[in-house]
Amino acid sequence: MVKALGLNFSVAVWVGFIALFGTAVQTGVVMVIYLEEAVARRTAADGRLTLAGLHAAVMEGALLRLRPKVMTVATVVAGLLPLLWSTRTGAEFMKPLAAPVLGGMVSSLIHVLIVTPVIFTWLRERKLQRELMTLALQPNIGD
Repeated sequence: MVKALGLNFSVAVWVGFIALFGTAVQTGVVMVIYLEEAVARRTAADGRLTLAGLHAAVMEGALLRLRPKVMTVATVVAGLLPLLWSTRTGAEFMKPLAAPVLGGMVSSLIHVLIVTPVIFTWLRERKLQRELMTLALQPNIGD
């Protein structure tokens, strides 16, 4: 978005990126916490985690974060969009700060709601497969 608006990389742009990174990392961490809690609830309810249970838990955890994330992005967009349109005094200093935050929050929405659950599921599936392989290779002590 910075390049599309023809802005130079100034201190204000970097301050915008720092603000964006903080918010994006925070929402990503909260998403992973919700996914972990959903998996723990599913494991406790079913006794053990299966592939279908993992997928259901990830869907449940991601859905719990959908509305808060969309509301956060909508609030940031509603607050910063007028700064990009402004031509009043000080707008030349605020536009470079608002541009990376605004563009990054929209892409953060996609990343946190789609990419993070997919990567989380992929990693948990690998862990689940390793655990199943370990159980299959262990000799039965009771036999």
